[in-house]
Amino acid sequence: MATMLDVSLRAGVSKATVSRVLNGTGQVKESTRQQVFAAMEELGYRPNFLARSLANQTSNSIGLVVSTFDGFYFGRLLQQASRQTETHGKQLIVTDGHDAPEQEEQAVQMLADRQCDAIVLYTRYMSEKAIIKLMNTVQTPLVVINREVSQAPDRCVFFEQQDAAFKAVDYLINQGHREIACITVPIHTPTGKARLMGYRKALEKHGIRLDERRIKYGDAGMTRGYELCKELIADGVHIHPAMVRLAFALFGDDRMILISDSLRACGLGDGEYELGGQQFFVKGNRATIANGSLAGSVSDVMACMRTAVRTMGIPLTSAVKAATVNPARALGLDGKLGAIAPGYQADAVVLDRDLNIKHVVLRGKAIA
Repeated sequence: MATMLDVSLRAGVSKATVSRVLNGTGQVKESTRQQVFAAMEELGYRPNFLARSLANQTSNSIGLVVSTFDGFYFGRLLQQASRQTETHGKQLIVTDGHDAPEQEEQAVQMLADRQCDAIVLYTRYMSEKAIIKLMNTVQTPLVVINREVSQAPDRCVFFEQQDAAFKAVDYLINQGHREIACITVPIHTPTGKARLMGYRKALEKHGIRLDERRIKYGDAGMTRGYELCKELIADGVHIHPAMVRLAFALFGDDRMILISDSLRACGLGDGEYELGGQQFFVKGNRATIANGSLAGSVSDVMACMRTAVRTMGIPLTSAVKAATVNPARALGLDGKLGAIAPGYQADAVVLDRDLNIKHVVLRGKAIA
């Protein structure tokens, strides 16, 4: 096995020069560097990086601790981190903290023991107190990303989550939109709290009442965000018809369910009503409070199905399936409800060509 001495003899330079080339330190002419690399290749020499790191107290590597390997976001983060370390001639050592502060601390200590030149920590749940303690305990320089550390502002790189959420919602409102939903990460995370605060402040700035029904909490994963985006209310009030058509096209009619969030004024006609001590006004299928903000709708499921067909361009068979078969299956009642077939409960609604109700059958008896 070739040694550093063998390389120095083949290249015609001192052993110290070979060491400087390998470590990237000191001044070495480019022609000399090429001589050393050529000698290494000819001899098949592979430097013992572990031994060098122990001797020099450096490994020419950067450690990265991420909270998880799952998701598109972390894939991009790892890709960019790898490119940057390679550009600067260093190695990237990555480990998973499993979204648990205790394991993230262990991962940081492991990278420090491996003589990493610096460590980058991405944490979602570790407290600021624990982060500061880790910075003071570990000798290796530690930088935190995705978190603002007030006691060490020069040791963190973060994105202004609250300001970004505020600007996004503020922009949508300035474009004429009033009914804006928010899908964010768990509220117990700093990121979740900041994004929700930005959303709230933007609504408050424009005098729009906060509707808790429009706030959904995911888990920072694409799958959960995908599921939450399907929670649409197809009454022609909450969601634009184009979004409902897009949802049916993307997910298929086997995975769509038509629902309603009707207020108690449903079926009572236009007028002024009260809900939770607050007045609201009904006109058509839309209910608003005094400042014009949406309070809800007064559409029942049949009206949602009718609207899906008439206004949103959803095929009748697809709309019926989303109002009958699919809800029954989601509730575990398929085989009993949702279809007209032997063994099913004899419930049926007869419609005319304009989708108006002509007859209603409940448990085998005509009631209308």
